[in-house]
Amino acid sequence: MERQAKNKMFKVGDLAVYPAHGVGVIEAIENKEVMGKKQSFYVMKIMGNGMKIMIPTMSVKAVGLREIIMEKEIPKVYEILRNKDVTIDKQTWNKRYREYLERIKTGSVFEIAGVLRDLFILKSDKNLSFGERKMMDTAKNLLVKEISVASNSKESDVEHNLQKIFTVQ
Repeated sequence: MERQAKNKMFKVGDLAVYPAHGVGVIEAIENKEVMGKKQSFYVMKIMGNGMKIMIPTMSVKAVGLREIIMEKEIPKVYEILRNKDVTIDKQTWNKRYREYLERIKTGSVFEIAGVLRDLFILKSDKNLSFGERKMMDTAKNLLVKEISVASNSKESDVEHNLQKIFTVQ
């Protein structure tokens, strides 16, 4: 089970996952005055794109900031990806897109794996919409980054593993 941050205090240098943005490093903890109140913020740099995010330390749980999965949880992610025995809802692409987006926003690596798997299954059936293709790339990138960090392996190796899962029929 993924480790939610709950009231965990992250330290400078810690790696964490910010939902829908992926793995980042806590670069600083800053105190700022916002609307007359002093607040403490994590300054987090997202590894995938260099974006900086300020997260109020008191809102960690609300925003879903969590620790990286442990290496022993990675097989469960691969198991979700390999399970092709799922029913894909035949709803309109935009309803499906909104549902998948909500699942990605949870920040759960297991939900993201499910979205990636579902989109790959759907892709083998029909052409994906532009939004679905973009979402598939996002889900893949989020998974690759977190798995590579959690397993201390190269992103190219993780991508190769994913490719093998989706090309075996």
